[in-house]
Amino acid sequence: MEVKDTSCTPLGYGEPPWIFKGSALYQFHLVKAETARSFIPKDCRLVEAFGYTLGGFFLASYDDSPAGIFDELVVIAGLVWNPPTSCAWAARVLVGSNEACLHGRKVVGLPSQVARFSKKIRALPQTPESKSSSFLSWIGLRTSSNYRNHMDVEVTEIKNQTAMSICNINVNATASQQDSKGWMGPFIKMSLPNFSGRTKYNSNLLKYSCQIECRVRAVQPAKVSRPSALNADKENSSEDHSSNVESVSRAPTGTKRNFSISVMLSKPILALEFNHLKMRVEAPTTVTACSQKTT
Repeated sequence: MEVKDTSCTPLGYGEPPWIFKGSALYQFHLVKAETARSFIPKDCRLVEAFGYTLGGFFLASYDDSPAGIFDELVVIAGLVWNPPTSCAWAARVLVGSNEACLHGRKVVGLPSQVARFSKKIRALPQTPESKSSSFLSWIGLRTSSNYRNHMDVEVTEIKNQTAMSICNINVNATASQQDSKGWMGPFIKMSLPNFSGRTKYNSNLLKYSCQIECRVRAVQPAKVSRPSALNADKENSSEDHSSNVESVSRAPTGTKRNFSISVMLSKPILALEFNHLKMRVEAPTTVTACSQKTT
């Protein structure tokens, strides 16, 4: 696979690499292959097994970035084969910054949209502790409080001065919000390769990587729910219109939105909480073609 540097100049971001700091939740879901494939170019091979691929979402809160302080929700449709490994493909990217949206569209080739992130933290009583959890509390790896903070995040897409509620995400408050002395997991370094592009804002097929340093720990998966306005319109969802999957890439914005929501509502299998996150994003490169090798 031949790659070359893109000639795009970052807008207000300055020269790459671009550094983002904050915290995030990376949640993995089993996504129906037919749904994921609707977001991926036909010349790219989806990594799948038994009719499913590995998708999910990345919900981040940045307190330091080239675009300042903002929130981001990346809906990941699935994995695309890129020998000898694979790359994630974003179905939709929602950001709380106009500058971040424009940069994502023009430079990184992402399907970015501006969104509003409304957050509300509430304390909920914990379930009775088991012997194992009591032991974790005793050694300091679990809070002994009878209450645990949960954060409700409502994500609302803003387009042409019109607001459309996308989803509600209920997450456990991060370790730093719970207790500054709480255990945040081991320090790790990892690389997340991604494909992007083939949009009306950037027609090239692009590849870029995110180099991550953070404290990571497994947490209970966040609960994602469909907004009440969309609950009344379930017939437009991908679950009920699977026959329309093939035409999603050419479908109206509302249909694309519903298909990306279906990714969020798919079955979660693992959730990782990133604290003290430092993410280094390299400039994208242009790719001539995806691999067609089967998995």
